[in-house]
Amino acid sequence: MSREYSLSFLTVADVSPVEAVKIAAKCGYAAVGLRLLPAAPNEVDYPILNDSKLIKETKAALNDTGVRIADVEIVRITQDFESRKYLQFLSTAEQLGARHILVAGNDPEQSRLIHHFAQFCELSRQFDLSCDLEFMPWTNVKNLAQAEYIVNQSGQENAAILIDALHFDRSDSTLEQIKALNPKQLNYVQLCDGFAEYDPSDEGLIKIARSNRLVPGQGEIDLVGLIRALPKEIMLAAEVPNLVLAERPALERAEVNLQAMKQLVALAQLGTVTG
Repeated sequence: MSREYSLSFLTVADVSPVEAVKIAAKCGYAAVGLRLLPAAPNEVDYPILNDSKLIKETKAALNDTGVRIADVEIVRITQDFESRKYLQFLSTAEQLGARHILVAGNDPEQSRLIHHFAQFCELSRQFDLSCDLEFMPWTNVKNLAQAEYIVNQSGQENAAILIDALHFDRSDSTLEQIKALNPKQLNYVQLCDGFAEYDPSDEGLIKIARSNRLVPGQGEIDLVGLIRALPKEIMLAAEVPNLVLAERPALERAEVNLQAMKQLVALAQLGTVTG
């Protein structure tokens, strides 16, 4: 099995789902990520959630190109979370052939978060979807150890952990912890780069994560070490929202990030060759 690459939503957030699929195909990505629900309070709803015409057009583009939907965003597990409210989201994800759901933990009471996460996993399994819990330092799932604990405690086979290179670098998580993970709990990993010096406040972390990430290999995160620590051939997704880069055409952004990821993978493989 050869390694596959996915084009995450935030890298080309300014284009339609249909265009994102076409761009992915032109560049050589195997998959794309789509956002069906807003991630922040100031975001508007995304038409594809309920727009049957757009869903049909997106499915046609997927069929025409052979590209598939890797993940759909974003479900936040809050203290008043109700799984049944996400039935439309799950139905749309299933129609699009999505495989994974990006989940964030936003409940300070961990036992309740685990309970709601497990419930959502059970419901999502009926739609053949995994629930991939992404740790982010400003949320209530702050690091890899906490994400692993919640996933394990949920007791659900479709519960997984999502590692984002930026959040991994800014949390108290280690490569050794990644190597010790159950590989079945990792479906894909989001790659980007960042500077060694950054604003560690929640506001600073959020600003960088949403608009100031760097192309893989252009910063100071040990991405080669990260790739080596991951399960072999795991899908790598380019998640690189950057205000300066956004001035360039979406196709160009996608191409730059794909080539950057491939170069890092090549470097990682060089370091593992034995003579």
